[in-house]
Amino acid sequence: MKIVVDENIPFAQQILSQHGEVLAVDGRAMQPQQLIDADALLVRSVTKVNQQLLSQANKLKFVGTATIGTEHVDQTLLNDQGIAFASAPGCNAIAVGEYVATALLAAAEYRQQPLAGKSIAIVGAGNTGSQVAIRAAALGMQVLLYDPPLSEKGALATSVSFDQVMAADVISLHVPSTKTGKYPSYHLFNQQVLSKLKPEQILVNACRGEVIDNQAMLNIAEQGQSPLLVLDVWEGEPTILEPLVKYAFIATPHIAGYSLEGKMRGTSMVYQAMCQALQIEANDLSEQLLPEPVFSTITLNGELTESQLSKLTQLVYNIFADDRRFRQHGASPVGFDKLRKFYPQRREFSALQVVNQHKQANLSALGFNIQENK
Repeated sequence: MKIVVDENIPFAQQILSQHGEVLAVDGRAMQPQQLIDADALLVRSVTKVNQQLLSQANKLKFVGTATIGTEHVDQTLLNDQGIAFASAPGCNAIAVGEYVATALLAAAEYRQQPLAGKSIAIVGAGNTGSQVAIRAAALGMQVLLYDPPLSEKGALATSVSFDQVMAADVISLHVPSTKTGKYPSYHLFNQQVLSKLKPEQILVNACRGEVIDNQAMLNIAEQGQSPLLVLDVWEGEPTILEPLVKYAFIATPHIAGYSLEGKMRGTSMVYQAMCQALQIEANDLSEQLLPEPVFSTITLNGELTESQLSKLTQLVYNIFADDRRFRQHGASPVGFDKLRKFYPQRREFSALQVVNQHKQANLSALGFNIQENK
């Protein structure tokens, strides 16, 4: 077999090499000739899988994307050519949930206003939004879900109106990028919507940059009327609206889902799908390849305050280190891609075992590995 893979899909080369030749390439610069005689192709969201890319793919039987989003893949084309396809829905949902929880705890500490009792409107209640909801509830927040497509399917027990979203203390966005259909998300937060938000609110975008009209957001921010911004995604990536960066409380280069565990799940999911499509026996080595975390165990001798909980989350994931690197090096297209390509190892909360003498229930719901001290 010949398998072409984005060089930045973690563990992929080690796992796939047992099945044949692995050609690891730059995903953003992938060329049609690299797919000559390839049996399988594994990509990330930076690769546009279209007619041009596949023009010389004479043997391709499988395409997999180690991402939750699929808008970069022409699935109609694959179906017409009889090429199997798989994505990795939900693979990084836990990581995004932890990113949002860490950011909100940091924002609460910055403003000296506790999260407990505040409302959070989660726009998009799929895999990622659901993980954010679990952690927000663990922090004592009132969770409001807004997802009209899921509501129409009867998949949400409760849902709120968009007016209720706009009135929430925190608004967190977790929708795919769509321009068509009954509920397009492109510029869902446009000039008119953004102008109704208040500076005391918090707006989080960890889905797709174009859900917020970035130029309109900048205009409002320059007038001093912006909510507190947590922005992980940007319109036009990797070419972003650089002046907007300085108005964000936390600014990062589309890495909210970049935990090592999340990447491992994405690789594992598309690997399993590839083996099934090509009818070969799977031997998933991803669990064995996870390294030991730097911090493995911590003992709590008392109940944590919200401020202390913020420090605990940042012990595992230092979100401000990502913010600093982005402000220093990530505003250019080259810098943006480089930060993502060489992103340091980041673990999920579950990598830290907490010896919990006071049975603080929300630690488990937040995702920490709890060992009760009997």
